[in-house]
Amino acid sequence: MPIASAAETSGGGGGVAFLVSAGIVYEIIAAACSSPQTTEINAGTRAPTLMKWVHIGLVQAALFVTAAAYFDRAHRREIIAGGTAAGILMYAQYLHARDAGTKSSAPPTEDTARATMASWGNPT
Repeated sequence: MPIASAAETSGGGGGVAFLVSAGIVYEIIAAACSSPQTTEINAGTRAPTLMKWVHIGLVQAALFVTAAAYFDRAHRREIIAGGTAAGILMYAQYLHARDAGTKSSAPPTEDTARATMASWGNPT
C-alpha cells in the first residue's frame, strides 16, 4: 500500500508522519550515496568522497523534513523526530563504515588506479 494511502486509512496519525519523515531521510541519503556496506569496503581509497555525499544527503534530507514540518503543523513533532532519528542513525552507520573501512586490510571492490577520467577529471 502506498504511504499516502496508509496515511489516509489510518487517519493521518502522528506515527505515520514519524515513519514518513524517517523514510524520506533514508531514501534521500540512499539516492545521494552508496550503502554503508559499500562505504566500508571502499573507504580505504575514497572515504572523503563517500562522506561528502553522505553530508550532501543529510542536507537534502533536512530540507525535506523541514518543509514537511512546515506544511503539516499538526504532526510537526513527529516529522522532526522521525527525520532526526533517521539522520542520526544513518550518519552513525556511515561513520562506523568509514572508520572500519579505513582500518581494514581487505581489498576494495573498486580499482581507482585504473579508473578513467571520464567524470570531469574525478576518478571517484
